[in-house]
Amino acid sequence: MRGRLALGISLIVIGALLAWWLWHSKRVAAPPTIQEASNAVIISGNTPEIPGAPNSAPTNVYAHNLMLRKGSTGFRIYVRWLRGQMARTSRNVNPSFDDPDSFFIDVKAGVVHTNVGDLANFLNQGITNSPLTNIKLSGDGDQLKLTGTLHKVIPLPIEVICTIGVAPDNRIQIHVTKINLLKIPFKKLLGGMDVTVSSLFHPGDIPGVEVKENDIFLDTAKAVPPPHIRGQLTSVRIINPDFQEIYGNAQEDVTRVEQWRNFLQLHGGTIDFGKLTMRQVDLMMVDLSNNAWFDLDLTNYQDQLVNGYTRMTPEAGLQIFMPSLDQIPAEKKNHSISMEWLKHRNLPPPADVTSR
Repeated sequence: MRGRLALGISLIVIGALLAWWLWHSKRVAAPPTIQEASNAVIISGNTPEIPGAPNSAPTNVYAHNLMLRKGSTGFRIYVRWLRGQMARTSRNVNPSFDDPDSFFIDVKAGVVHTNVGDLANFLNQGITNSPLTNIKLSGDGDQLKLTGTLHKVIPLPIEVICTIGVAPDNRIQIHVTKINLLKIPFKKLLGGMDVTVSSLFHPGDIPGVEVKENDIFLDTAKAVPPPHIRGQLTSVRIINPDFQEIYGNAQEDVTRVEQWRNFLQLHGGTIDFGKLTMRQVDLMMVDLSNNAWFDLDLTNYQDQLVNGYTRMTPEAGLQIFMPSLDQIPAEKKNHSISMEWLKHRNLPPPADVTSR
């Protein structure tokens, strides 16, 4: 009798422990939920984000024939190929398409172009205290020529001849070999005019620019507008009309993806875009146009999203097929789909939905 009683008590205890374990497992492994806030819809689970956990890890980035720009500012970054990571600028702020300053791109292998005209415009707009204005850039290969107006007593035309290369610390090194003022050649010092390389640019005019004797060092992670790009710089050269930067050993990748469609793919980590936050990112944006470049405007990309179409993958990722911004009819930009049809089951769905 005592044996049966002991066995019964043991079974009850084991059953209670098993029930507690199952209940606790369900709480820990609760499925993701959608939490609605006043200004955001966040896809998340019940486990809070912990710095250093996968949610705060860098997001892997792959891009082919991508042109990044921010509205009509005129500065564009052309990504022929990029394999790297999108890392957050601030530990507690998610990278966001709506805030290019919130992330930088660590390039493992890539080929990035910047139009020399865009660079000249950026210098003209960014330099406020320099005696050098009306800057124009041109060149070929490792040769760079800068022309402009030097304000030294009176405005005078100036021409600066340089060679470009890569410094050991992954900065671009611009070595000035000749300065011509009024067609008169000067080296290092222009006689009584006292014009040197350091006198052309004042310290602090442009972040990431340092002048040492006849060399100008340019840190592209700081000197150009966001999104900032950094990595192991292999070579720089001018291939008109662009300034080309090669990171890592990118040639094999560039050849392999030459016939691929234009796209941007993100995987892992956490990102924000619009009112959405995506964790364990699995997102691909594909260019629907046949243009040479996938024009992704970080100011107006919502119009591209709205006028494209989206589908979910079996792994709960998103594939977004986006038109070029210049191919969206003006009357369709910034449109919103009415929800009136949801209240009346006999009304047909919006034409924009059924046409996709």
